[in-house]
This record gives sequence, C-alpha cells and structure tokens, in this order.
Amino acid sequence: MQDQGETRYPPGAQILVRDEEWLVKNAIRTDYDGDKIEAVGVSEFVRDEEAVFFTKIDDVDLLEPENTRLVPDTSSYFRRSRLFLEAVLRKTPLPQSERGLALADRFLLDPLPYQQRPAELALSMENLRPRILIADVVGLGKTLEIGLTLAELIRRGRGERILVVTPQSVLEQFQHELWTRFSIPLVRLDSLGIQRIQREIPAGRNPFTHYKRVIISVDTLKNIGQYRHHLERIQWDAVVIDESHNLINPGSQRRALAEILAPRTDALLLASATPHNGDKQSFADLVSLLDPAAIADANHYDPEEDLGHLFIRRTKISPEVRDQMGTEWADRGPTHSLHCAAGDDEERIFAELTEHWLPARPASAEFGTAEQDRRSVSTDALFAYNLLKSFLSSHRALAETLGTRARNLADRVAKAEKDGKRHDPAIDREQEAIARLRAITDSMGDGSAPGDSAKLDALVGQLEQIGIGPKSAMRAVVFSERVQTLKWLARVVPPRLGFPAKDYAEEPAKDAKSGRKPQEPVRVMHGGLSDDEQQKVLEAFGLAENPVRLLFTGDVASEGVNLHRQCHHLIHYDIPWSLIRIEQRNGRIDRYGQKHQPQFRAMILTSATPGAKDDRTVAEKLLKREEEAHKLDGTAEAVTGYYRAEEEERRLIRELVEGGTVEGFLDSAPAADDGMLADLFGQVDTITEQELPPRADVPSLFEGDTAAFVEAALAELYDERAEDLIALSRGEDPKGGGYLSLSPVKAPDLLHRLKALPPSYLKEQGVAERMLVTFDRPLAERKLSDARESSATMWPNVSFLTDIHPVVEWLIDKVLVQFGRQEAPVITSRHVSDPTFLIQGIYSNALGRPTVVRWMAVSGLPGAPVVGSMSEALEAAEVGPRLAVTGGPRDPDHLKSLVPAAVSAARDHLERTKDEWADLISEPLAKYRKQLAQWRQDSLLPERTTRRRRQIEETADEQAHLLDQLRTTGRPLLRVLAVLDRPATDATTDAITDSTTDAITDDDPAES
Repeated sequence: MQDQGETRYPPGAQILVRDEEWLVKNAIRTDYDGDKIEAVGVSEFVRDEEAVFFTKIDDVDLLEPENTRLVPDTSSYFRRSRLFLEAVLRKTPLPQSERGLALADRFLLDPLPYQQRPAELALSMENLRPRILIADVVGLGKTLEIGLTLAELIRRGRGERILVVTPQSVLEQFQHELWTRFSIPLVRLDSLGIQRIQREIPAGRNPFTHYKRVIISVDTLKNIGQYRHHLERIQWDAVVIDESHNLINPGSQRRALAEILAPRTDALLLASATPHNGDKQSFADLVSLLDPAAIADANHYDPEEDLGHLFIRRTKISPEVRDQMGTEWADRGPTHSLHCAAGDDEERIFAELTEHWLPARPASAEFGTAEQDRRSVSTDALFAYNLLKSFLSSHRALAETLGTRARNLADRVAKAEKDGKRHDPAIDREQEAIARLRAITDSMGDGSAPGDSAKLDALVGQLEQIGIGPKSAMRAVVFSERVQTLKWLARVVPPRLGFPAKDYAEEPAKDAKSGRKPQEPVRVMHGGLSDDEQQKVLEAFGLAENPVRLLFTGDVASEGVNLHRQCHHLIHYDIPWSLIRIEQRNGRIDRYGQKHQPQFRAMILTSATPGAKDDRTVAEKLLKREEEAHKLDGTAEAVTGYYRAEEEERRLIRELVEGGTVEGFLDSAPAADDGMLADLFGQVDTITEQELPPRADVPSLFEGDTAAFVEAALAELYDERAEDLIALSRGEDPKGGGYLSLSPVKAPDLLHRLKALPPSYLKEQGVAERMLVTFDRPLAERKLSDARESSATMWPNVSFLTDIHPVVEWLIDKVLVQFGRQEAPVITSRHVSDPTFLIQGIYSNALGRPTVVRWMAVSGLPGAPVVGSMSEALEAAEVGPRLAVTGGPRDPDHLKSLVPAAVSAARDHLERTKDEWADLISEPLAKYRKQLAQWRQDSLLPERTTRRRRQIEETADEQAHLLDQLRTTGRPLLRVLAVLDRPATDATTDAITDSTTDAITDDDPAES
C-alpha cells in the first residue's frame, strides 16, 4: 500500500499520459488530487512542452522496470548507450544524503574555498533545509557565493523555481553575474517587466508563474497590497533576499514581504553586510525567517550553539579570505583629507550658523543673561545640524534646505492665523535668520568660475590631478548625500575639465536621425531615478568603451553596487556622519576583483571663524576612525555600537546637540549585547585554507567532462545533418581558444528554452540567429573581460558552457529519449563474463525529492544474484570511446527472462542495506526533532500571552510536519538503464546480429 505522502514518480522517470510520453521533473503527493506531477514532453507532438498532471484526474502510466525491453546498441563504440547513461546520471538530482559540492569548480570564477563555504553550510547536516544568512562584509563577493549555492541546489533538483529580490540599483548587475558566470538565467521583472508580462498573459494569471526563475526589485515587490494574492499562491524552491538588514523592522512593508515568502520556499538565502542593528532581539527576529524554532528566548541565546549553522560572516582580514585573495583584490590606499579653506561668503555662512543656529550649549539648558543670545534660533535643535550638513555639502543644498524650512514656517504661521491664534514668536526669529542666510547664498556664484566655492575648486583640481578629461580613459566616482549638490556638480564641473557645457543631470534627448540617446561623459545617479534609469547609468560606468568618465552619485549606490570594474578613484564631496555609510561608499571600488589600489579622497571644508563646526569637527574624525577600523578589524560597523547608518548618525547628532564631542561618541560606544554579536560574527575566523569544502561523489562515463559529453551528443544527435538542423560550426578565436556556433532558430525546442535568458542579452547578441558557446575557460574569461574593456555591451559574445547551461540541459533531454518507451540498451564487451544489469534505485521523501540514489550492477542471475557498483562494472567492461562493437548479445531471450529477477535483486538489496544509509537521513531529522521539542518547552513560559502560545504551538506543528515530509517513505523506484553482456561467438555473430536488429521483445517488431 502506498504510504501517505509517497509518490511513485521520481524525477527522470518516464510516464505515459494522454498517449504521449513525458519526463518527470518533479512529483509531490497532494491531499485530494493524488500525485501532482510536473513533466516535460518528450514525444513528437508535445516535445519540450511543460505540463502538470494529477493522478486522480489523468491516467498516468508509470513504465514498470520489469517490463523493460532490451535493445542492442549498434552505434559506433556504443556511443548511444554511453550518452544515455551519462544523461541519466546528470538528470538525476543528487540525493539529500549527498552533502558534498558537485559543481564548485565548474564555473567562470576563481575557485576560492571561502566563497564555496556558504554553499557547504547550506547543505550541511545541521540544516533541516538550505537556509542561511550570508553576512560577509562589503566587497567579498556575496553574489558569487549566492550563485554557487543556487547552482548546487539546481543540481539537486531543488532550484527549478527561483525568486531573487534585490534593491533596484543592482537588479541587472545580479542578473549579469548569475548568467555569465553560472549560466543561471533570471528574468528581470522590474516595473516595466511586470507590465509587459501582464499584457502578454490572460487577465488574472499569476505573473510569477510565467517564468521559473525571476529577479525583481524589493521596491517593486514590497507593494504587498498589489502582489500578496499572487505571492501567497506560489511555492518556490529557493528565494534570495539581498540587503536583508532592511527586513528587521517589524511592521514594515519589506518585513511583511519576507514573512510571506519565507514559509513558501524550501531554500532561503539572506544576504547583508550589516545584518543586525546591534540588538540581539532584532537579530533573533531576522533569524526566525530562516528557522522559526532556532531561538526560544530572543533575550538569551548562544550564538555558536543556536545559530552557528544558520549564518556565516567573514572580513577581508579573516585568515581564510586573506590567504586566498591573491591579486584579485588590491589593498586599499589611505584616505586623503583635502582641506579647503572657506571663502568670504562661506565664512559669512559659518559665522551665521555659529552665532545663531549652533549654540555653545543645548537649547534646553539654563542660561545666564550673557548666554541668552547663544540659544539656537531654531525651534528644532536637530534641524540646526541638518542645516549645517546641508551647507557642508554645498551652498546650493543649503539654499534648498532653507527654502523648504521657510515654507514650512510660513505654513505654521498661516495655520495659527486661520485658527485665530498668535503664532510662536520664535518663528519670527528663525525666519529672520533664514532670510539672512538666503541672502548670502543668493549672492554666491554658480561655480562656473574659480572662487565661488572652495570645495568645488579643490574637487576640480583633484579630478585634473587624477587625469579626468576628454582625452583620458581615467574614471572617478564622486559621492554626495544631497541631490541638489549632485545636480549642481554635474552642471558646473564638466566644463571646467574640458567636457562640453550642458546640464548632465537632465536626461539627454534622442537623436532625431538614429533615434538613440547620445552617450554622455558625465552621468548622475540618485534615488529619484527609476530602476531602469539607474541600471543604465551603472551599466555605462562599467563599460570601458562607454565614454562616461565621471559619475556623480548619492548613497543610493552605496549598497551592493559594483563600481570597481573601470574605476579605482572615489571622492567624498561631502561625508556622511556615519562610519557604516563611509565604509559602504568605499566598498563600491574596494571589493573583490579590483586590480588597482583603491584611492580615496575627501573634501574637508575648513573655517577660520571661532567655534565654527566645519568638516574637521565631525567628518575628518570619522574618516580617520573608519580607516583605522578597516585595518584592524576589516570593518568599521561595530566601532560606535550602532549597526544602522541612520541610527548611528542620529545618535551622533544628539550627542553634539547635548554638548558632547565626536571623540566622546566614538569612545563611549555601547557594548552591544555584552559582545554577543561580536563573538557571533567572528565564528569563522579560525577556518584555514586547508579545510576545503567536501566534494560530491558523482559517477560519470565521461569523467565529469561536460565538453566531451556535449561533443559526443551533438555528433550522435545530428551527425552530418548538424549544419542543416542547428547550423553547428566550430571556430577558433584569433587570440586562442575554440568555440561552437549554433543557430537556435533552426532548433525550435532549443530556442524555446533560451527565451528565459535576459532579454537584453538575447537582443544585443542576436542569440536566436547565432549563439557562440565554449568550454574553453580562458577564452570565456577573456570574452567576459572584453565585454567590459573593449565593447559597448556588458554581455560577452561567447557563453561559457557550464553543467547547468540551457544548451547542456537541452542536449541531456534529447539524449534521454533516443531510446524508445521503456527501452534499455545492451552493451557487449569481451570483458564481461555474466550478464550484468545496470539499475538505478531511488528512495524519496514525501516531497518527491530523492533522499538516497544508488547506481547498481546486478550479476550472477538467476541463481545467486550479486549487487555491486555500476561505475565499477562499467570500468571492468571497459565501456568507453574505445570499446568497439564486435557483435550482439549471446542469448537475447535469456537476457529478457532475467529482467524481473534483476529488478527483484536490486530491490531486495536496497531494502537490506537501508540501515547503512538510514542514519545519514534520520540522524539530522532526529536531532532537529529533539531540538524542536526543547524549543517548544522553553518557549511556553508562564508569562506568554495566549496569542504568543498559540503561535508557538502552530510553529512547532508546522516544523514537525516538515520533518515528517523530509523522512524517506515508501519502496524504492527502480529503473533498468542498460545491460552488459558478452558478445556472441565469432561463428554466430552475424546471425545473432541479424536476429536482434529489432527490440528484444514479444511485441510487434514495427512498434519496437
């Protein structure tokens, strides 16, 4: 009897539905409709079509192994059989019991063990499901670590449906990395992308089911009201949420989004360089998304014991990282503080701010008569510092802040008059002070000539010294917190460097003839731009052939964005009052892959006005402390004890308002949770380069050589017809390395698969007409570099063929159907003494995922069956590209009669050896079940509210149900893959060969 939750249709099995043949991709037992089977068509009329069947609705015939027909393989050197067996090996997901990495060395990136460590942790026995927080500091390559982890999940059949959620500024960057390096295509669903899909699909259709693997902006998706009903109706294999520190705030839209996605995905990967805010309760709340039963008491938990399996964090100075980095990350240079003496008008502003806005004592203090006039004119002491920061950015930013404040005060006065009340007299004093400042800013020059602004003049000088100009390839990025400053700099700086005079902050108009927008030497990026506009700016700055030389950007580019490809000069035009934000900015060019020493400069406005709070008061001190912390600890986030940039700056300003100093603020940092989080973040520092992640044991007839498999598959499937059917040709790159050229338009089934590739890549490279692919890693790396260094596109024109590339997956599926329905090839070899049946055995859990996979060779039939290793049997028979076909099997009828006995022997063997591998599956489940019981007990404290107790019980029940689903259930599925036999004697070879040209079966030979 079939167990509850058991499915008879594991991935790779062939089924017959509606008189068509299908290949099972995934199957799961449902409560009411039987087995839900996701399949892809393999017979002529449904080939490559995806479908879902329910066994209580459709008649689904599973082709039982005892009914397997044996077909002699007469292809050259048994190529068809070898390809078929290899395709089955590659198509079969790695089981739950396999914890080693299978693909870590197969991609277009440096094989650095520290970047493989997150995948190792996600797949470890300690994790019930692949759920981890990757908390490496800025620049270590979290995107690459995510790509490796997703690839391993795909190889295990646990990465069919993937959702990646990122800030809008890194959408295309993330999409680019996963395709070019890992061959994982993600369809970008930005605001325009969703609108396009909704126009293409029927009304009411879920847009997230249109593509299997998508990437979307958190700013688009956080509109829970618009997308909740879609998100609640879909189950993902893996969800990635980048910059996940934004999920900490309870009640926020982003947190609500995470709470919808977390229970609807198997794997959950969170990534953040600043994963907590210094509060262990908030951190426990974030971890609960990964494992809701990890922490019973958010106020008391042991980092290493409770959370060590859920999160990983390294810095650049961590031993493993430091020892492996080599030349892929140049050491950063010092931060140069460039003092800019204020001009006359700027000193007048400093004097006004010092005298009237920034009192020597807090506004709440008791003053003597002589001190009365030193009270701030502002009714909001914090606003006075906002005013100071605006001025330290630029007089243009100051003017905008003053204008906004003046309007707000005027509205307050008007409201008081409307209500028949007298407004606060302090408003009059503040309005008068605002008027004086506005008069000064209005009289200042626009910056087009030297002398209008000390910082501007210094910036122009530094850019000239760096070599920024129309005839130079050098690039620089200039950061400012204020949008008004960015727009002003983009207008006044370029002409002084020799670039054409124009307002570069405005979107350029399209050329009347070409219909294209001109490529500009200066670009501006800030939060007011759409996601599409931001991506275009970042792409232009990362391409060597694009003429952009200067990027003026706000802190929208300070998280996750790569600016290091063509740039190693960064200038802080103004400085955030946050060590975290300074570090995030610097991390845009100081990151993995930077070949040149990152150079940092900061414009420091100084004043001769007594008591003036110029950039030496705060900014310069923060710069120095960030640099010291980076050298000592690899990160500056823990210096102040506040782990959010906004909170850090708010606390610092409050310290200054109350009469404190920056030094006092930095030296009196609160001990965050008694050092608990600091201990947690140092957990991996003891890893050494000798402790490499384990590798998976994956059998292969091609020694794991994907290139050899693809070459053989193309030769077998197309032979001389390849040029006609897929326009297959081979080429040599002038600089070395070979590639294959395909025309997918001539192979509709391949073209259909490629529709999931990034649209910009498909369009720019004309992939439908001509797709260049290669196994030559140096060539692929060179083409990827060339795409940035010497072309106008970010996409390389040659694609690296990884094991999970769509072209490789296409060939695997085509090879799998080369043998007919329920057919297995017979391979003859003089090195085989007895008939040996090669059989695949799979145990699965209630979710339809393999828990154990065995590749068996059954011999000694029928009397004394012996079950050994399939790999060893193939090796002993010398099955390979040199094994010639010397004749058919000795006794076809006898082979056919042995099939049931071989299947029975394989099944008995699996049942007898259950205990040998059961612990691999049951031990971590039993451990978690014990942990869950303890968590339930510890959580149900007497002071818990009724609502909280109900939540605890529901969580415990859900986790217990998950444990039941992960347990191996039912009998194993068996599949006869091939038979090894000794060829007939020379005297009867011809006769036997003639008699076995048809399938070995009692059925009609024509049907065979």
